[in-house]
Amino acid sequence: MPRLSAPAISLSDSEQEQLESLANRPSTPQQIALRAKIILRAARGDSHGAIARAFGITKAMSRRWQRRWLALSAREVPVTERLQDAYRRGTPPKFTLEQITELYALACGPPEQYDRPLSHWTPRELADELVKQGIVESISERHVGRLLAEAELKPHQSRYWLHPPPTPTSKLKSKTSARSTSKHQPAQNKAS
Repeated sequence: MPRLSAPAISLSDSEQEQLESLANRPSTPQQIALRAKIILRAARGDSHGAIARAFGITKAMSRRWQRRWLALSAREVPVTERLQDAYRRGTPPKFTLEQITELYALACGPPEQYDRPLSHWTPRELADELVKQGIVESISERHVGRLLAEAELKPHQSRYWLHPPPTPTSKLKSKTSARSTSKHQPAQNKAS
């Protein structure tokens, strides 16, 4: 079986200085310092096995960082960015923004509108209603609770979040403002 030789890495003086600085600086995160040391040893011509033994890592890790260094060097990515973890996409969100907005609207309305004999919504009841209305195929009550917590919605504590009911103070203000405008209008009418 043929041996895999380490790809040839040549460093400019600037790259060499930056890597040595990263490898030796105490404030550098350890994984970044280790990656810098891998590249420095590879530039010296060490094999994957020698690098792996020197740092207590696998040959695969040595290969991975050398390949990544070469690929990003060709694209002229800055040295510090070449040593960062690659972007990982993760799983796509299960629910669309529209579905989550529907959940919020449902949570802010009274349960009586949906023939639920409740004084306030619970995550279990919200999950059941979302499925019943066909908004989502399935959703757990824990996920409903997490979504409400992220939005800082507490349907059991705030009943009229979307449309607050009028308060005695707001009625008083509206009457006062209506009176003050009506006082000015007759004065204008008398003058004309």
